[in-house]
Amino acid sequence: MAKNTIILWLHGLGDSGPNNMPIRSFFSAAEFANTKWLFPSAPSQPVTCNRGARMPAWFDLYEIPVTAESPRDEEGILKSVEKVHEMIDKEVATGISPNKIFVCGFSQGGALTLASVMLYPKTLGGAAVFSGWIPFNSSFIEKISSEAKQTPVIWFHGMSDNVVEFNAGQAGPPLLEQAGVSCEFKAYPHLGHSINPDELTSLESWIKARLQSSLD
Repeated sequence: MAKNTIILWLHGLGDSGPNNMPIRSFFSAAEFANTKWLFPSAPSQPVTCNRGARMPAWFDLYEIPVTAESPRDEEGILKSVEKVHEMIDKEVATGISPNKIFVCGFSQGGALTLASVMLYPKTLGGAAVFSGWIPFNSSFIEKISSEAKQTPVIWFHGMSDNVVEFNAGQAGPPLLEQAGVSCEFKAYPHLGHSINPDELTSLESWIKARLQSSLD
């Protein structure tokens, strides 16, 4: 059913793609038997919030905790968005339908997921944000194409997160909905800055439903 589905997973600050590969084991439904997973790693660069120390980063981060008002490295974000778009375009060029491509990310990878999907010129299968934030200002809404607005978003955030504050997550869905983007928000009362199995189970069900609706 989900043959030729792509799931592109974007890791958080200081992490790597290979470290996130065990996530695949949570997707055991038959719909995912032929799924291609992509786990890219961010390049190493100096990160301001870590006193300029070099580490894998999709863009610069100026402060931790990240709040709804934190300053943003929009130039760095756009450079990484280009790289994500290249990965998506490469899959589309092989004949994969864009609506079978799902972009997911944790923390900084979640912020990049949002930027990448909203700036992509076609409707994708969906975007999943874990403990992320919107990495651009509200003027960005004008850059979202009508096709991108059709890409659904699901957002997971722990209410005990002290790295990316819950208010940074909460600020996202209203801004997306204002732009005409469908966004489902799931809050987890005792969860800190991490991903729990319940979130991944929810993601599996959500992607299955998106795949089913694309066949109807």
